[in-house]
Amino acid sequence: MQEVSRSGTAGELRLDGLIADLWWRVRLLNTDILEEEAKAGVFDAQQPTYPPLAASLRTRRDNLVATIGMLEQRARSAREAA
Repeated sequence: MQEVSRSGTAGELRLDGLIADLWWRVRLLNTDILEEEAKAGVFDAQQPTYPPLAASLRTRRDNLVATIGMLEQRARSAREAA
């Protein structure tokens, strides 16, 4: 069996798990956004009647996607350095 160091494979697995979990949360937010839009009957975020909760969820989702992008870059860099 191969030994796993704290900074090596185990860390990469944790990071991969975190990224997978965050993508799952993005999917949940997408569902919540669609539900709010359907309730209001407004699907265009540029409309003045767009639901405020949907707008807030979109902002959260977009920030989460940006965070995921940074984590994925960090994971790629760690794999290349190994």
